Amino acid sequence: MELVALVDVIGEGPTAALFGLITGTVFGIAAQRSRFCLRAAVVEFARGSMGDKLAVWLLTFSTALVWVQGAQLLGLFDAANARMMAVPGSWSGAIIGGLMFGAGMVLANGCSGRLLVLAATGNLRSVISGLIFAVVAQMSLSGLLSPWRDRLAALWITEGGRNMNLLSALHLPRASGLILGLAIALLALELARRNRIGLPRLVFASGVGFAVALGWVLTFALSNVAFEPVQVESATFTGPSAHTLMVFLERPAVVDFDIGLIAGVFAGALIAAAWGRELKLQGFEGPTPLRNAMIGAALMGFGGMLAGGCAIGAGVTGGSIFAGTAWLALFCMWIGGMTTEMLMGGRRASAPA
Repeated sequence: MELVALVDVIGEGPTAALFGLITGTVFGIAAQRSRFCLRAAVVEFARGSMGDKLAVWLLTFSTALVWVQGAQLLGLFDAANARMMAVPGSWSGAIIGGLMFGAGMVLANGCSGRLLVLAATGNLRSVISGLIFAVVAQMSLSGLLSPWRDRLAALWITEGGRNMNLLSALHLPRASGLILGLAIALLALELARRNRIGLPRLVFASGVGFAVALGWVLTFALSNVAFEPVQVESATFTGPSAHTLMVFLERPAVVDFDIGLIAGVFAGALIAAAWGRELKLQGFEGPTPLRNAMIGAALMGFGGMLAGGCAIGAGVTGGSIFAGTAWLALFCMWIGGMTTEMLMGGRRASAPA
């Protein structure tokens, strides 16, 4: 009843934006303090190490699985209603886009979510890369690059007019997703123990996964009381970055979950960086040339839109509901990132993301 009252007072769009703001703030704080980043984990693994960055990524991924699958078992969320599952998925888009995104995040020295977090702390390289990412994502969504995205995505799509639920396709019990999440969490905690990761960082890494589940549950709850159709979604950065960019270019702005999410992540990361005394204006110095960062951001913008999500949107958010194309995109991001790191590893020393 409280949610109904909130919707009656401020409206469905502002409520969705508020839920995005809450989700994003939790994500931003947790990601900044844990230094969560898929690119960092991929580079570490490509160099033959199973260190702290991989442990953090695995803990985030497993936490998202546990929370989301647990919410489904409790009836707080139904993945069948998620936007990602309700439309056809693209296998070809997941492969091509995933490889492009993986290569791009290594070139840019950070995945799209990490760039937003770093931008909030004063990293100008991430600001420029993030803007390029958002522009290319918008061009891929409805601009000059959209016909190419459509053609590549249409090469191989899922059957039945919906994305594939891997658990259902494999005829696995409903609790199998939760069990898999717990198993990966145990592996992550063992790696954390070996790498002597402190408890605060582990808690914040888990917080990133919790933010993904929070977004799913909040938007699902809103969809059940809203008069107009509401998208059931959670944390992702490709589409929301493109939508947020258009807020500054068009009027009137559409207030929705995406806008609140981006604002929340930025605010959360800013708060966390200030709390940790890590706010610092940084220029373009460092081992990543601006040219590489710009190319990488462009690859992530097109690749993320083609793949149906970024390292967070497909890699964690889509993975947490076992969307088939999301898992394939995540796998290809790892392959694209590792291949790029191996090809470039001898020519540069990469700074930590």
